[in-house]
Formats: sequence, C-alpha cells, structure tokens
Amino acid sequence: MLLTTMLGFNRNQERIHILKDVTGILKPSRMTLLLGPPGCGKTTLLLALAGKLNKNLKVTGEIDYNGVKLQDFVPEKTSAYIGQYDLHVPEMTVRETLDFSARFQGVGSRAEIMKEVIRREEAGIIPDPNIDTYMKAISMDGLERSMQTDYIMKIMGLDICADVLVGDAMRRGISGGEKKRLTTGEVIVGPSKALFMDEISTGLDSSTTFQIVSCLQQLAHISESTILVSLLQPAPETYQLFDDIILMAEGQIVYHGPKSCIMSFFESCGFKCPGRKGDADFLQEVLSKKDQQQYWSRTEEGYNFVTVDQFCDKFKASQSGQNLVGELSKPYDESKGHKNALSFSIYSLSKWDLVKACFARELLLMKRNAFIYITKAIQLGLIAAITGTVFLRTHMGVDRIHANYYMSSLFFALLLLMVNGFPELAMAINRLPVFYKQRDYYFYPAWAYAIPSFILKIPVSLVESVAWTSISYYLIGYTPEASRFFSELLILFLIHTVTLSKFRCVASYCQTMVVASICGTLTFLVMLLFGGFIIPRVSYCYNTFA
Repeated sequence: MLLTTMLGFNRNQERIHILKDVTGILKPSRMTLLLGPPGCGKTTLLLALAGKLNKNLKVTGEIDYNGVKLQDFVPEKTSAYIGQYDLHVPEMTVRETLDFSARFQGVGSRAEIMKEVIRREEAGIIPDPNIDTYMKAISMDGLERSMQTDYIMKIMGLDICADVLVGDAMRRGISGGEKKRLTTGEVIVGPSKALFMDEISTGLDSSTTFQIVSCLQQLAHISESTILVSLLQPAPETYQLFDDIILMAEGQIVYHGPKSCIMSFFESCGFKCPGRKGDADFLQEVLSKKDQQQYWSRTEEGYNFVTVDQFCDKFKASQSGQNLVGELSKPYDESKGHKNALSFSIYSLSKWDLVKACFARELLLMKRNAFIYITKAIQLGLIAAITGTVFLRTHMGVDRIHANYYMSSLFFALLLLMVNGFPELAMAINRLPVFYKQRDYYFYPAWAYAIPSFILKIPVSLVESVAWTSISYYLIGYTPEASRFFSELLILFLIHTVTLSKFRCVASYCQTMVVASICGTLTFLVMLLFGGFIIPRVSYCYNTFA
C-alpha cells in the first residue's frame, strides 16, 4: 500500500471542489478587481474564463462570451490570460519582444474597422487626421515593426528602456517592475479585448503596481476592454482605480458588483471597516475566522462567526445580488455585440507568415548568441590542428594495424562533433518556458517553431564540419582523393546535424536540465557503444545473444 502511494497509484483520492456555484457578469469598459485569500480559487476562475483549464478537471456549467458558448469559438485568441510569472526571451530587447508579439497576434478586428473608416471617408466624413493615421498604421497585418508597439510602450512606461535587453539572472537587463509591465504589454499589444490577469503585482512595489493598474484603467475605458485583475493586497490608491469588485472565499463568490456598494453590503451584515484600515485589507480579513470579530459593529448584539455560506446567502438576498440575478436571466442581445468581437480561427497569420516570423526571431537569437557558435568553431579548429600534429610526419601503411589508427581518428572526430552539440541541450531548455507560454497563447504552432530552428542550424553544422575536415584530413594522412575528402565532410556534417536535432528532441521531452543531462548522456553512450570502435559489433552481438 505504501509503495503504490509513493508511486502515485493510490485509488482512494479525495475529490476537491475548487469552485462552487460561481455566477457573474463581466462588462466592457469596466475593470474588475478579484480579491480573496490564497487557495480560494482565483487562478482557477481566471483560467476557466480564458479557456485554459486543465483538461483533467471536471467542469459543470457554462461560460458565454456575448451569448456564444466557450466551445463554439477560440477563447484563447479572443481573451488573454496573464500569469504570475514573467517569461521572456532574455536575448531580445523590449521593443523586439513587443514587435514579435504584435506580429504573431495580428490585427484582429482592426482591419474591418479600417474598412469602415475608408467607406466613411468615401462618403465625405472626414475623421481626425491623427486618429486616422494611427488607425491605418495599426490595421496593417504582418508588419515587422508596428506603431501599436510604440503606443503600448508609451502608456506602459517602457519607452525609456525600449532598446534594452530583457535579461535574466546571468545577463543584465531591465528591472523587475519593467519585466512585469512587459508581461502585460506583450498581451495588450494585440487585439484581445478580454484580459484576465493573475497576481500581476507579485514582486512589485505599490507605486509600480499603481502605475500599471492606472494604465489598465485607461485601456479599459478608452478601448472598451473587459479586464479582470487578481491582486492579493492592493494599496488603497490602487483599489480606488477599479470599477467592480469580485470577492471570493472557499471557492465561492461572496460579493460581485460595483465597488461603491460593497461596504454598505458588509455594514448590512454587521461589519464596518474602521478608518485606519484599507478597504481591500478589510474585505479579506472580514471573511477570516481569526480576524472577523474585530470588525463587528453591532456591539449591542452578541457576536457569532458568520461563515462564507452565510455571506453568500446574504449577498443573494441583497439588492446587488438581485440585480445580478436579473441581468443573468435576460438573454443576451446579439445586436449589441460586434461580429469581430470573437475569434474563430486558431492562428492570426497564414502558415507561411508564421514560419517567416519564427525564422526572423530565430535568426535574431542566433546573432545574439554568435559568440557561442564562433567559439565552438574555433575550438573545433584548434583541436583538429592538435589532432593532425599527432599524425604529422608519420609513415603508416595500408594494413590492418595502421587501419586502427585511421579508424580511431575517425571515431574521435565523430565523438568530438557529438560533444560539440551538447550546448544545444541547455539553450533549448532555457527557451522552453517562453515557447510553452506563446504556444498556449496561440502565437504559433510547434512545427513553426521547430522548422526554422532546424534550418538555421544547418549552416552551423556545415561550418563546424568544414573547420574540422579541412584542417585534419590531410594532416592525418587520409587518401588524398577529393571524393574521399567530401565523403568524410558529408558524414561529419550529417552527424553534427543529427546530434543537434537529437539534443533539441531530448530537451523538449525532458524539460529540465537535470533529467535532460541524464537522458542526453544515455543517448550519447548508446551511440558510442554501437559505433563499432569501442567493442566490435560482431563480438558484442555474439557474446550477448550466444
């Protein structure tokens, strides 16, 4: 029993309800704050609304966008979920990160809006010149540079570090607050009008959080976006920026409605926020059994702990709860929704444009990591020269004894080229988190990411194979025929290409450096074992199967 439990085969698993009776409406042009203690289901709710729930979770109920069920369109393209972690390519600048994000996300409904603007211009309606220029600039699909990028950098305060590398723990780059803004900007640079943000204030000071939320407030009101933001302990000035509040506890919604009515709701329940306390802190502590009693305002009455279920019942009976039920009972008026508000295609670009965009980014990253490839080529050239001097001015005949020397030099070349491809393992693993994030955003499919990576590594394999063969071939004393020279060059080139692809494959399956190093070494040992030099193949097979 203990062994099966340790191995994860325990069948007596308890079923946990993460969310229970969650009902509500998120409206355009309004920014909603999602409050609640850790573990109350905030992240699960955000993932459910964005259509990114784990497939293993059992879900009952429905989620509609403008009256359309979640399974009838592509919610991952219609909305955007912004997680708690800042995942970016450290070798790219802020501007490049936003440009590539805008390019992959496309223009959405902006092209249709631009057509309507042109029709009105033809009808004699002259728009504001500045707005007209801006709309035309952001409605052009597939551009490498977008005016929308400059606009987002300006409102997010990233224009001062536009050409600075993002950086990571080993590479100097932008600050933590700027990375958090970049994470938000990477999503809002696209056409998505429904944004679900999970703990975007993690690691930020209150001033930076206020600036980011202030930008989001302007975005929601100007572009008529729907924004739901989860914050753990927002400062009072940040709290005041929101229009609506959703308060959660134990997987249930305790309150969902205008911010202006939430304090009166809790006062009707017998709890009052003191002047010294911030509203957000009060709302989270009043649901806690440990902190609730200090806010009890009806001193003439005895205090009894009010459970989450009792709060939910009181909310349903309140005016805000009745208004919510009334709005939910009305069918959605489809005439109010725009035909391009929802996305029904998985990717914004054609297959060829996806490959071109991924190709351009991979080429950029190779240029930024040129030092690695140049160093590897120089290293191979030096080792080839040293290896060649071992055979320099020696007289070896064409016999069985000296054939082993030639074979050992060939085996050493194969061994060295395989070892030379090992850094590809670490480089591939470092980029996996960004790849998975952008794949889940439907920026591009896996094949569009893999094909450019393979094609652009071909010149690297060719250069390193030429560096080894051209230096060592004649120094070792191989047959001086051109056909034999190019035969060895071709074999080494193919070996190096296969090795790079093998390590990328191992990295994609193992996903962590420790496991990938073990598996990569095992595949390396298998290739050595069956290479025919360490143990003769005939003797090995005979002794094994005899």
